[in-house]
Amino acid sequence: MSPAAILASIFAAMLIGAMSPGPSFVVVSRIAISRSRLDGLCAALGMGIGGVIFSALALAGLTALLTQFSWLYLVLKIAGGAYLVYIAYRIWQGAAEPLEMTGVTEGHSSLRRSFSTALLTQLSNPKTIVVYASIFAAFLPKSVPLAVAVGLPIGIFAIETGWYTVVALAFSARRPRQAYLAAKAWIDRAAGVVMGGLGLRLIYAGVTLR
Repeated sequence: MSPAAILASIFAAMLIGAMSPGPSFVVVSRIAISRSRLDGLCAALGMGIGGVIFSALALAGLTALLTQFSWLYLVLKIAGGAYLVYIAYRIWQGAAEPLEMTGVTEGHSSLRRSFSTALLTQLSNPKTIVVYASIFAAFLPKSVPLAVAVGLPIGIFAIETGWYTVVALAFSARRPRQAYLAAKAWIDRAAGVVMGGLGLRLIYAGVTLR
């Protein structure tokens, strides 16, 4: 295949993966709806940067390292699951608290927190690097053309950031925000349960690998 065909195939598969519901979707949508639109966009940027890091690691052959040292993959799975459980606990803990417009009152500190939370959530799931590497392995030739090596991180950034920008814009709109304010406690607890379940599932998957 030509470099353009290789990139198109990988980007199509990655777009489908990005649109699949998971911890990243929960985090970005909640940040956008509970803080501000700008916070949501910063979270989308964090997801994009996380995607670039994962694509670079996949190109560097991290999957081969994880395959060779199975204990490392187990540690990453458990650590990532623990982080998701921690985020779930924080969401649940704040469910009954009144909403503060942190994107307005805290300025840059809120935006940095939104970015870092999204980035760490993206990086906390080691299964993502396996997905990246699997897709890359399926479509990349043994000798990767320079145009593909350069274009992959750029395209991955555009896909991840673009999709989560759509999520942030949708959930920061007036009607979703009003619906959230009307049922904040229940929505936050539901988000906490979903996030905690995903984290526990990741931990369980890591433990059962032994």
